[in-house]
Amino acid sequence: MKAVFIKEFGGAEKLVVREVPDPPKPVGSRVLIKVKAAGLNRADIMQRLGKYPPPAGYSENIPGLEFAGEVAEVGNGVSDHKRGDRVFGITAGEAQAEYLSIDESLLARIPENLSFVEAAAVPEVFITAHDAVFTQGGLQSAEWLLIHAVGSGVGLAGLQMAKAKGALVVGTSRTQDKLDRCKEFSLDLPLLTREPIFADAVRQTSGSGANVILDLVGGNYFPENLASLSLMGRIIVVGLTAGRKSEIDLGAVLYKRAKIIGTTLRMRSLEEKAAATGAFIRDVIPLLESGEVLPNVDRVFPASEIQESHRYLESNESFGKVVIEF
Repeated sequence: MKAVFIKEFGGAEKLVVREVPDPPKPVGSRVLIKVKAAGLNRADIMQRLGKYPPPAGYSENIPGLEFAGEVAEVGNGVSDHKRGDRVFGITAGEAQAEYLSIDESLLARIPENLSFVEAAAVPEVFITAHDAVFTQGGLQSAEWLLIHAVGSGVGLAGLQMAKAKGALVVGTSRTQDKLDRCKEFSLDLPLLTREPIFADAVRQTSGSGANVILDLVGGNYFPENLASLSLMGRIIVVGLTAGRKSEIDLGAVLYKRAKIIGTTLRMRSLEEKAAATGAFIRDVIPLLESGEVLPNVDRVFPASEIQESHRYLESNESFGKVVIEF
């Protein structure tokens, strides 16, 4: 089969599409997927740079954390899927290839109203955002959610699901155009943050501060996060694009009885990922079927243009998801 392949760690020029061995014949609960499209994520860029290796059992040379495709073959222990089913889901790697082997518990059926390309833009960002904001953050109707990098894939997913829940959303971005486009998704308060100064605006608008913060940035945003937080608020740290380190006012943590939660999907056990996928099937797929939330595809690249797709994502010009089509 053909797959996106990292020849060696470095720039986008290190990416090629080449022939690699096919996955093994599925046995037990394993399912073989013929991949039609795969989402591109910043984790793929980090893997290409040699800064984000996959867990044991996955190739460091074949990236890809989410996919959409058809069931090609099933193991003898598979009960809920059959050949020809349209499915999508998350994986710890190797999704950017013509075929992928995966456990049945990580699969979800694609709603009929979504194409393969649209479906490929969903799993990683919607499962990540749902798990962070609702499962771990416990966001409730009428609460305030602050999302950093609101114009990103995870940010837009979190924004849409929060509005569907009846929550109020503040979104930050370093790009005014992305904030303007987020108004289409009913963003309540857009904040331009070329510098991490936003706490006063959050408190003035919400009254008591943000109940939940979805932090896709990290670094020097953290002091303002604490200043923005309500009593008994929850900060969910998902991304570290601004860096790994920051100062923390522990007095504010104690006074506000704050919860600070770090999370990532990739390194979780199969059982944990299956639980997150199950919650996604229960809570999010009905919203996709009704059109209440939508995948946001920015650009689609054929697999043969994988270098160009990485350069585009690195440019920070994208709004939503970049998808690779096979």
